[in-house]
Formats: sequence, structure tokens, C-alpha cells
Amino acid sequence: MDEFMACHECDAIHRIKPLKAKAAAYCIRCGAVLYKHKPNSLTRTLAFAIAALILFVLANSFPFLGMRIGAQIRETTLITGIHELYIQGMQVIAILVFLTTLLVPFIQMMCLLYLLVPLKFGRVPRYLPRVLRFLKSLAPWSMVEVFMVGILVSLVKLAGMAKIIPGISVYSFLALIFVLAAMLVSLDTHLIWQKWQEQQ
Repeated sequence: MDEFMACHECDAIHRIKPLKAKAAAYCIRCGAVLYKHKPNSLTRTLAFAIAALILFVLANSFPFLGMRIGAQIRETTLITGIHELYIQGMQVIAILVFLTTLLVPFIQMMCLLYLLVPLKFGRVPRYLPRVLRFLKSLAPWSMVEVFMVGILVSLVKLAGMAKIIPGISVYSFLALIFVLAAMLVSLDTHLIWQKWQEQQ
């Protein structure tokens, strides 16, 4: 039985065909990418999701930055930094930072683990379509790299006022940015939809 899909850009209907390794299918009308073949997508994405979760825990368990002014050292974590923004009257910024750098990335990792662990063992999780669509809707709200740029700008401005001591959390958070990007790039949603359809 032939399978068809609509182009995400122009809604042209195409017949789904198997692809060679690392090949891609393009829309014949507008040239948009329809789907790509990503070797070992489930295994690689699952590995990145687990690594991201470990880095996420590390980033939130240790001091993010320390500032030494004279003999005093003041350390802060991600959570305490967000709390400081909140109590200083910047509630909207605090909520946005919490959502985009902590809550949304954590939900993304949990969604992927919920989807990929059963699929890895040959089972299709319940509510797969809903979770996959929800995961896609979260993509614009994950902005850990923007937060990191803001931190780097702040470090440059504070360098002349105090000695900055990076914590373990900074390095974990920096690695998390790249692992999250790799996790989302390696995800083959077309393959997941295929596995779901096979169980219907």
C-alpha cells in the first residue's frame, strides 16, 4: 500500500519512497525538504537525550558562577539567579528565563525519552501523535543558547568589578547547548510516524 505525505510548505502531495543513506526527499513544487534519511536515528537521539538529561542535572546541581570581591566569594546557581530576578521586580524576565532555559528543555528531554525508550524495544508508546506534536510546538521556546550569550555578555561587563569564578554548572550548561542541538537534529520524526502507522 502506497503512503503519501503533504509538503509542510505548499501542501503538495507526494508518494513516500525509501531513501538511500543520508539522502533527502524534496518537494517537486517548492523545493522544500520533505524528509531525510538519518542513520541510527532512534539510537543516536536516545543517547543524546540521556546525555542531555545528565548534563541538565549537573547544570542545576552545582554553582553556576562565583564572584570574588576582596575576601568575599558569592556563588549562585541557575535557580537562585532566576529567584533573584523575581524578587528584584523583574518577574516577567524571571518567568521567561525559567521557561526557556529550564522547563522547556526538561520537557523536551522527557518527551523524547517517553517516545524513544519504548520504540527502541519495539513498542509504540501511548499518545505518540499528541506527544510528538507537543514536542514540535515546544521548539521555538527552547533558548538555552540565548541565555548563555547573555551570561557571557554579563561576564565581560563584570570582569573589571570582580573576579569571576566559573562553576561546574557553566561547563555543563555549555555542553548541554550542543547536546540539545544534536538531539533535535538527529531526531527522525518521519521514522517515528512510520513506526506508529505500522502498529495501526
